Amino acid sequence: MEQIRVLIIDDSALVREILKRGLSKDPGIKVVGTASNPYRARDMIVQLKPDVLTLDIEMPRMDGVEFLHHLMPQYPLPVVVVSALTQKGTALAVEALEAGAVEVVPKPQLDIARGLNEMMRELREKVKIAAAINVQAWKRVKRKARVRDHIHKKALAESTDKVIAIGASTGGTEAIRRILPGLPPTAPGVVVVQHMPPGFTSHFAKSLNATCEMDVKEAETGDRVMPGRVLIAPGDCQMRVKRSGGIYKVICEAGEKVCGHCPSVDVLFHSVAQYVGPNAVGVMLTGMGRDGAEGMLALHRAGGHTIAQDEKTSVVFGMPKAALEYGGVEILLPLDEIPGTIINLLTGDQVPGGKIKENI
Repeated sequence: MEQIRVLIIDDSALVREILKRGLSKDPGIKVVGTASNPYRARDMIVQLKPDVLTLDIEMPRMDGVEFLHHLMPQYPLPVVVVSALTQKGTALAVEALEAGAVEVVPKPQLDIARGLNEMMRELREKVKIAAAINVQAWKRVKRKARVRDHIHKKALAESTDKVIAIGASTGGTEAIRRILPGLPPTAPGVVVVQHMPPGFTSHFAKSLNATCEMDVKEAETGDRVMPGRVLIAPGDCQMRVKRSGGIYKVICEAGEKVCGHCPSVDVLFHSVAQYVGPNAVGVMLTGMGRDGAEGMLALHRAGGHTIAQDEKTSVVFGMPKAALEYGGVEILLPLDEIPGTIINLLTGDQVPGGKIKENI
């Protein structure tokens, strides 16, 4: 089995050495080089032909986001961001995911010795995940222009008892960014689980809020799920929807990982199945693994509509494929068709294309 060839990009010589030693502990990974800045990395990429890059974000001369904007259209490679949890660094890391990076690993802030071991374990795992990703999907995403669907605002305004639930992982930041702007401020409340480390989800929510007609915020316990609002699950909490009288609210609380994740799509979808049932639309987007598959099946059995992103437009088809194999997917669609289909399902219009599961 061939080793995964990794190039490390970080302006700190100490960090480069730590990452090199930590990655080299895995026999399946080979560090082929280290670079102190994107300019040096550019030449080394051509020379060494790495399979995966690890990328620092806060660097002098050219930060990691600007580097990705240059790299991905010309020489796309799977990139794992290794970022400090600073205000600036976290915001830039979210921008990096939107610019083409496939995963992010936070640098430890406290208890450095223990934190380094955990960080390196996570980094080795995510390098392996990244190596299996076809980043050509990012090029397809970037080339396509956003298409705004015809919006049935009056019908949507009457859908106050509806809820849209979205789950995503690897590649999901860009997929979510292409779905939410397609929903008008009259759309029912949206709840989202995107696999992200603690501290990153608040910046992701703020970034989305700047581009969406709906209000987007990081969820807090007691927040109401209501038309015109999108709630993003915090990066270190399980988020559930519960009904309180005639309204829906979210509960966000620390808990064990489910399917390896906190927040977990399964946890969210199971709660939506229980409390929203036939008034819900569940959407499974690109991601590694099977998180959400059981929850989507529960939602489907509860009478909710369920949509999964197709393989061609997914960065990683793992989570949509698992949901499909479990039997919980009603409709399989390319990413660009999902916003319009959500609207059609909510307003009772016919879903075009005949892509109901039985016809796949």
